[in-house]
Amino acid sequence: MDLLESLDWLNQHISNAGTAGVESGLSLEPVQRMMHALGDPQHAYDVVHVTGTNGKGSTSVMASRLIEATNLSVGTYASPHVEVINERIVRNGDLIPDDELAAALTDISLIEPLLDNRPSYFEILTAAAFRWFADNAVEVAVIEVGMLGRWDATNVADGKVAVLTNVGRDHTDRSVDWRRKIAVEKVGIVKPGATLVLGEADDELEPLFTEAGAERMWVPGRDFEVLDNRLAVGGRVFDMMTPLGTRLEDVFLPLHGEHQVNNAATAIAAWEALFDHAIDGELVSEALADVHLVGRFEVVAHDPIIILDGAHNPDGAEAAVSALDTEFARIGSRILVVGLLGPKDVPEMLEALDATNADLLIACTPDSPRAIPAVELAAVAEDMGIAAEAVPNPVAAVDRAAAVSADEDIILVAGSLYIVGAVREALRMAAQN
Repeated sequence: MDLLESLDWLNQHISNAGTAGVESGLSLEPVQRMMHALGDPQHAYDVVHVTGTNGKGSTSVMASRLIEATNLSVGTYASPHVEVINERIVRNGDLIPDDELAAALTDISLIEPLLDNRPSYFEILTAAAFRWFADNAVEVAVIEVGMLGRWDATNVADGKVAVLTNVGRDHTDRSVDWRRKIAVEKVGIVKPGATLVLGEADDELEPLFTEAGAERMWVPGRDFEVLDNRLAVGGRVFDMMTPLGTRLEDVFLPLHGEHQVNNAATAIAAWEALFDHAIDGELVSEALADVHLVGRFEVVAHDPIIILDGAHNPDGAEAAVSALDTEFARIGSRILVVGLLGPKDVPEMLEALDATNADLLIACTPDSPRAIPAVELAAVAEDMGIAAEAVPNPVAAVDRAAAVSADEDIILVAGSLYIVGAVREALRMAAQN
């Protein structure tokens, strides 16, 4: 099959969802059987396995950059993609080529009739990534969990390092003990002999983390610490003490948001856990100097400023607003372009985005069966006293925002990577013409 044929085959498979604490019908056995049929490629290299409600994508990218700076071949598996599916499978910063992605999917299609269960969309892509990494002799793979952890398809790998960035409000039934339920699912990626690196300290959940079975556990504030986190032109500058005793000073991180320094510190701790020796300060500075995150508080235009952020839950939205308030002076108006997937607590998301203090909210509809229609989103916003319009097409919504903006205004596009991807692609194509 060529790429179009293989993607058409892939899209015929469902995408599974999960909720913390709900185990009915969940099993890794079908994925394990599929991986065994492919030769168990997930065991051909060391794995850094990354989970968390927010920040796992950023942490994975930075961990990969740090490992690459050690002159090793590094595979990175992430989800979802922003513009093209190839973004999910990367080696040393290069996306999997179209023909090799097609070949990997074709191989899996050939073994599908031999499987007892029809694999899901995500399971197939996960298998394709593991197989491609093995075929291309990567030495370390940084694997981002798709959802939760314990029953995620990526958990067929045995991570030498398990990273848990945080436990936040997503994929939960909101029961009284929802944080514990989410934490249980996420630490399900911890395997015997692994080092567990936590991205945030949590005294209430730490006993649960301790019982996860890691050989050692590193906690921020106790085993490593950000000593200073300050604003700089084009990003942040930070100092930290690493778990194995390196004091890093004046490290420039070209990313917006105080939280990104915490993600960087977690990635640095993961590097030390992987190699079991203290990291070199020059390596850190070199690896992080030009790190770039697609769709994560990404400034894509000026006059007016347009920022794309895939924040899709309250904690992510609050982090985006914090970065906006801290690092971008409010000279003109603030316009939000928002599209959400259901099920979502829409008022909670709008409050997290500080929409009541925005000058205008333009609601759009992400290209997904789970999308909340723009008209419904705008109606909820208006009921909250927010000036709102409904423009269903995300690109047209940004065009509308730009049309009513002055050069000194800021447009924040948020709520789903589905809208971020559509807008980013349109802006990139316009810039090329």
